[in-house]
Amino acid sequence: MSHARNRDGDHHHPTLLFRSFRHRVAGPLLPVLILLVIMLVGLFGDAGMIWLPLLAAGPALAATTNGPRGVLCVGLLAGAVGATLGARAGAPGREVAAVLASLVAVTLAGALASALRGRRERVLADVRSVAEAAQHALLRPVPTTVGPFEVAVRYSAAAAEARIGGDLYALVPTPYGVRMIVGDVRGKGLPAVGTAALVLGVFREAAYDEPDLLAVVDRIERSLARNLGTDDFVTAVVAGYPRPGQLEVVNCGHAPPLLVGASLAVTAVEPTQPAPPLGLRALTDQTPSLQVLPFADGDQLLLYTDGVIEARDRDREFYPLVEGLARHLCDEPARTVGAVHDELLAHVGGRLHDDAALLLIRKPTTAPVPVPQPVVPGELLGDQAV
Repeated sequence: MSHARNRDGDHHHPTLLFRSFRHRVAGPLLPVLILLVIMLVGLFGDAGMIWLPLLAAGPALAATTNGPRGVLCVGLLAGAVGATLGARAGAPGREVAAVLASLVAVTLAGALASALRGRRERVLADVRSVAEAAQHALLRPVPTTVGPFEVAVRYSAAAAEARIGGDLYALVPTPYGVRMIVGDVRGKGLPAVGTAALVLGVFREAAYDEPDLLAVVDRIERSLARNLGTDDFVTAVVAGYPRPGQLEVVNCGHAPPLLVGASLAVTAVEPTQPAPPLGLRALTDQTPSLQVLPFADGDQLLLYTDGVIEARDRDREFYPLVEGLARHLCDEPARTVGAVHDELLAHVGGRLHDDAALLLIRKPTTAPVPVPQPVVPGELLGDQAV
């Protein structure tokens, strides 16, 4: 199942793998390597006591990557190296004692800083676990098959530590067919998360109650009008599949969905009538319109948020979603969305600066059922027929 954020897939990105290696392996070993370099320079460089003060860099650096025990071990190693080099250089005992005293002070301060850092990391881990639970409650897992559709979802929050953002999506089977929504809340942080929860709650309830898709959108609009501030709004696309071969789309100020037909051409479904984002209808005389599109076997529809098409590379170039989708199209939505998501991360250098959501549905091609041919008694008996 391809679910929100897809952490397993994200962790296999080359940039993230390098960062993980640097944090878990290279970081803890770096203080030891620094001490070894200083020791070699002191032994073979014939520099006397000049390099000994640099030994304090070992425990100081260890405080940023190791626990208190690791800092003490590095400090002990630095003290042994300092005493050895001082004795070899024939330095006065007072100077060696001063160097060792500074190493002890730096090591104890580093151990204390490491303990405080570990405590903050544990608090952050608790916060992340709470955010994880909140995201699962807000953005429920989407099965790989919903009604007649094969489905894949990818979601990445810009606030990676929080693992939750202001983008929203949902796909639910209802008595009126499968209905879905993808939206983007203005703003970030907890207020945006609260607004996303409100929209999803109203959508899930109205999708089951209202036979008309425009009525579902009206329910969301009325709820937001009562609960949002004057500057808050939500852009969204609401879609439904009321009957075979027909797709309904309502676009409220959101990026146009991408439709893939039998020819594998990617077409942007631009709204026939511009409509304001949800929560701003009272400020304009425009109302959403219902678009009815043909949606046959083998067709696909991609819904996404602004974080995808507004992602920039180092040259400030936007990610070309239409071309990217065309490059990675296949009969498996999970593979298609996974490839597009990985390419998006590579485009921005491994870290998105805005929340990004991708939801792809595909109507599988049904194999024709063979029609049994009538059997003529003479044909069945062959030469024995009378």
